[in-house]
Amino acid sequence: MKFTNSLIKGKLIKRYKRFFVDVEVNNKAITAHCPNTGSMLGLLDKGNQVWISKVDNPKRKLKFTLEMIKSNKKIVGVNTHRANRIVEHGLKNKLFKEFLYVKNIKPEFKFSDDTRFDFLCDNILIEVKNVTLNRDNGIAEFPDAITSRGSKHLKKLVESIKQGYKPFVLFLIQIENISKFRIAKDIDSDYYKNFLEAKKKGLNFIAYRCKLNSKEIVIEKKIKIDHD
Repeated sequence: MKFTNSLIKGKLIKRYKRFFVDVEVNNKAITAHCPNTGSMLGLLDKGNQVWISKVDNPKRKLKFTLEMIKSNKKIVGVNTHRANRIVEHGLKNKLFKEFLYVKNIKPEFKFSDDTRFDFLCDNILIEVKNVTLNRDNGIAEFPDAITSRGSKHLKKLVESIKQGYKPFVLFLIQIENISKFRIAKDIDSDYYKNFLEAKKKGLNFIAYRCKLNSKEIVIEKKIKIDHD
């Protein structure tokens, strides 16, 4: 997935009210939209290098959007709205080993009255989870906060097996140079329990790392999931 324009580099001043972030660019403070409503644990240190995009929409109040943050010497993609676009690009360009032969790609598939999944590819359901947490060097983790919605998705995906679907949870790691992925069971023990139970019942879990720079974010390689 390529950015429409090259990103603008700056330094983080602060994030506040969940949706706002102040960034220093060329010695001036700019307020940008923060599209990530999660905790962004470990990413929000003042002075961290960040990248923002300029939005060409006259109706929008904030003209910039936070896209990436550099933390612990690693670039991290924090715009959760980009995750499905990155995955869709990967599906169309055959960048996932598991989905090489899918023919039909349908985003935002309505599974039930109260549940949508990110993609239906032939009979394959894919739910994308954006991963930005990196507490130990080389290891990515999910979630970065308690996620009852995430646990609900696991249970619904297990239900789909009885209806003839082949479901996957795809952990999209928007952190460069990661070698392993695991569930952050100390942050959400219920999600970890549901993860183990869903795995036993046939739900497929995969993790892929992205390559990130100021021009594009693309799928790079599959990463091992630590199930302990």
